[in-house]
Amino acid sequence: MSETETIVCKPTPWFLFRALVMLVMFSVFAVLFYLDGSTGYRKKNESFFLYRAFEQADKDFSRLNAQNSLTPEAWAIHAARQCVAVPPDHPLPATLKLPIPWPPILHDFQRMKPHQWNLLWREYSKQNALEASPADEPYDSRKIKEQWIVSAICLALATAAAFILLRTLRRSITADDQAITTQQGRRVPFSDLKTLDLRKWETKGLAFLDYDGPTGKGRIRIDGLTYGGFKKETNEPAERLMRLIRSRFSGELIEYAPITPSLTPPEPS
Repeated sequence: MSETETIVCKPTPWFLFRALVMLVMFSVFAVLFYLDGSTGYRKKNESFFLYRAFEQADKDFSRLNAQNSLTPEAWAIHAARQCVAVPPDHPLPATLKLPIPWPPILHDFQRMKPHQWNLLWREYSKQNALEASPADEPYDSRKIKEQWIVSAICLALATAAAFILLRTLRRSITADDQAITTQQGRRVPFSDLKTLDLRKWETKGLAFLDYDGPTGKGRIRIDGLTYGGFKKETNEPAERLMRLIRSRFSGELIEYAPITPSLTPPEPS
């Protein structure tokens, strides 16, 4: 290693890719939960209660026509008086105003007579962009509020991931023959380094340097997986950085002692 060589450990593709995945994932979740809270669950409620209205219309028709005496006029009068049953605290799309009258298709005596309300529902739901198979239960205000809360949490996490990604992109760890410059931009001479903790270096690529001197007092966290990396095709920047630090370090070194098997065979009992 030359006296003037400077090792620069930039953010690794490994870290940037994972940070980007987290950003995209939380952003997508935030949008999906937002859509459910703003319109999705309300639209599902519309499908659910209208579906129940078609089912109820068929029951009413069977009851009123039990003696085969129901006329088209009588059925039209009955249907015109009916509304879609929507219990309180179950929000619907903002474009719908309560009470909601039965759809015109349910007023048609001839179409109701075959008792094929499910076919009528499929036709109606397709024409009005509703779910052909609604959920088993409607969504109340509490469940819709939960979507807003989770959306806000995901948005906060996406913002944090974006912040970390952008911040890390502008950072690096560098070292020359005189000092190490941290990812925060603090330059610490090797003479100020007091302790080097390498207990997590082999397993997690983490090392910690404690310093105390004219530059101040603190701890440097070296994350080899985030800065530099250990890929042989890039000449293992993080490992070269650590070799340079160790060659200039004169303080207390903390690392696990290697376990070596005993060369002396046990005495027979």
